[in-house]
Amino acid sequence: MAHRPRKRAASQNARVYWQDSAEKRILGFAGYKAGMTHVSYVDDSESPTKGQEVMSAATVIEVPPIVVYGVRCYSVNNSVGDILTSDEKALKLAGFQKKPAMKAVNEAEVDDARLLVFSMPSKTGIGKKHIEKMELGCGGKDGKERLEYCKSMLGKELRASDVFKNGELVDVVSISIGKGCQGAVKRFGVAKQRRKATGKMRHVGTLGQWHPAYVLYTVPQAGQTGYHQRTEMNKRILQIGQKPEEINPSSGFPHYGFVRNDFVVVKGSVPGPVKRLIKLRLAVRAKGPAKELSLGYVSLSPK
Repeated sequence: MAHRPRKRAASQNARVYWQDSAEKRILGFAGYKAGMTHVSYVDDSESPTKGQEVMSAATVIEVPPIVVYGVRCYSVNNSVGDILTSDEKALKLAGFQKKPAMKAVNEAEVDDARLLVFSMPSKTGIGKKHIEKMELGCGGKDGKERLEYCKSMLGKELRASDVFKNGELVDVVSISIGKGCQGAVKRFGVAKQRRKATGKMRHVGTLGQWHPAYVLYTVPQAGQTGYHQRTEMNKRILQIGQKPEEINPSSGFPHYGFVRNDFVVVKGSVPGPVKRLIKLRLAVRAKGPAKELSLGYVSLSPK
């Protein structure tokens, strides 16, 4: 029920809930899913394999630099206004012909501030030319500290290593792979009927009770599957790298090619197909501090 309504996402640029954080730092980043590989590392958890070298599936996310072109200021209820950078080159890349005349922001009203940034997929090999604008949350004790920190970032290029540390837990927000219209068995996982029950197998046994005399929206039925926004929590960063040759397979990633920029290796899988925009957020339910981690073997064999 938490996943209702199962309809297509409004945009591939997923919306992110930014949590409050007293630590003065940027709370997220964005990149593009390159593919998967497998790696080894020494298990530092409390599992039965603690202290042993274990293998794990991992997802490689290419994270080209993102440019900060503005700050969005919020009061308790709504947006107060924007503060744009004076760097004309960054503004031109962000789609402004010239710096617009903007109303001055009353900084006394600001309770929260976020960075206005854009990613540059043209620096990757995925064939996408247009920038993708988004907001990034910032932490701080109060609105004034957050605003000052955001203003100090104006016009800068951010890298993933400036935001996250190796071993940190992050939440991954993205749009899942679209599968079109599917039946109730694939869409909701209902049990198949036995062959002789009704002459049908992949259908729902009942559409509900007599009263109320209509079909409830909770009844599993056929419809759109996939292309939904999903958030996977507590994914561990196994590596933040700046040398693509350390992660590129000998023949490149299938349907993606070679990583050309910085990259992040995340343990496990990530929603969405390759080339899709992936947003990383500092984990809202992380348990304990980040533990530094070093990878042993990284598979570079053809995928």
